[in-house]
Amino acid sequence: MNVVKNNEVSFIHLGLMDYQQAWDYQELLFAATIQKKITNRNLPLGENSTTPNFLIFCQHPHVFTLGKSGSLAHLLLDDVALQDKEAVFYKINRGGDITYHGPGQLVGYPILDLDNFFTDIHKYLRMLEEAVILTLADYGIAAGRIPGLTGVWIDFEKQENPRKICALGVKSSRWVTMHGFAFNVNTDLSYFNYIVPCGIRDKAVTSMERELHQKLDMQQVEAKLKHHIASLFGMSLQNAEFSSLSER
Repeated sequence: MNVVKNNEVSFIHLGLMDYQQAWDYQELLFAATIQKKITNRNLPLGENSTTPNFLIFCQHPHVFTLGKSGSLAHLLLDDVALQDKEAVFYKINRGGDITYHGPGQLVGYPILDLDNFFTDIHKYLRMLEEAVILTLADYGIAAGRIPGLTGVWIDFEKQENPRKICALGVKSSRWVTMHGFAFNVNTDLSYFNYIVPCGIRDKAVTSMERELHQKLDMQQVEAKLKHHIASLFGMSLQNAEFSSLSER
């Protein structure tokens, strides 16, 4: 199938949004993109069209999410304790184990047709990590990868006190992606005490605020990260508005 590649990406900022609502919105865009690919395959050559791409940024109220390969034992709160912490819990369909999302954390959901860029999930994950690494470098924070572990880490070389600053967990089907990354900027790290983050017991979690001893301007961090993602992937980002599920 010969379809012209589309490097245009609609950037949508959801602000602070309930996790379930954002997940439903992701699923809608994800399913529509896959359906378009299926439709294209059934069209005569020359009549098919490009598939869309989306990059969503948001924050969530306190929520714990467990990936399909994770263990429920890594959630250390019962239902009563969850309510006490004003948090909710979801089992979801991404890869990976358990993580936390909350205010002050920059969550990114790229819904990309990788046929428009490159068809390599490992490269895709490394590129998202690299965008975060470059963003941290803009603030003088040295970060990198630890072999065998997904995400972005501080003290990744000597590993005397390695600590994760960005977690990744994705789902893909027919080379279309969803879910993404959770980047700790001004995150309340105490919530990570209520889980075994990503199922890893012997390594800590950190944030930009903790590393720099000051709160960060979220809009500034978002702008830098957007720039690095667009540059690495060769995206042409176009600002777009969120359409409610009832409108689509």
